[in-house]
Amino acid sequence: MNVLRCVSLIGTLAGVALAQPAAAQFYLASPDIRGATVRGDEPGIGEVLPGATDEEVRAELVWNMRSGLNVAALQCQFEPTLMSVQNYNVLLYNHRDELKKAFDTLNKYFIRVAKQPKAGQNALDRFGTRTYTGFTAVASQYGFCQTAAAIAAEAAMAPRGTFHTIAADHMRELRTSLMRPFGEQRFSRFRITNYPPLPRLDAVCWDKKSQWSPKKCGPFTMTETISY
Repeated sequence: MNVLRCVSLIGTLAGVALAQPAAAQFYLASPDIRGATVRGDEPGIGEVLPGATDEEVRAELVWNMRSGLNVAALQCQFEPTLMSVQNYNVLLYNHRDELKKAFDTLNKYFIRVAKQPKAGQNALDRFGTRTYTGFTAVASQYGFCQTAAAIAAEAAMAPRGTFHTIAADHMRELRTSLMRPFGEQRFSRFRITNYPPLPRLDAVCWDKKSQWSPKKCGPFTMTETISY
């Protein structure tokens, strides 16, 4: 194989490698929390909209996913390789028409239900607050950030007008990532807790004045306890 052919082969392999998206990983093996596709009005998926039409349910699902990825863009900047902010900004631009339509549909829903524009606006504001706070992650931050980053990357590259499909396919997964810290899946996990050294606490070792009894239990010593 001559030099030019080697260079060509190396360039081809490098191109293939660069073409593969790099996903930030917190674990050697991440948990598989993928779920079934949702409509948007299932329990635990989002806010309940009484009397909502199919279009309004769809709008709520779209805005629900947008809110979750917005929260992730704010909460997950501690790990730059997730590109949470960059991908979120790209998807906002690419899917701006679909997102605007969802917001307008929700606005009309709350005005229709409240029967007054001002009351409808207040209801929409409360809806937005509840939706955003529903994505707050503390102990499950790693799982939430990694899951949201993958969804945002997919949404950023998806054709315009398909954000609803992404939301339907991944909303249950995003919600599951908030439930608890799943941790490393490649290796079995165990926790070692070192407690402060303690003496024997048996009643026989202490007299009526709460003094240690060397005759019954020997010299006073502190024992370190390890729990697995």
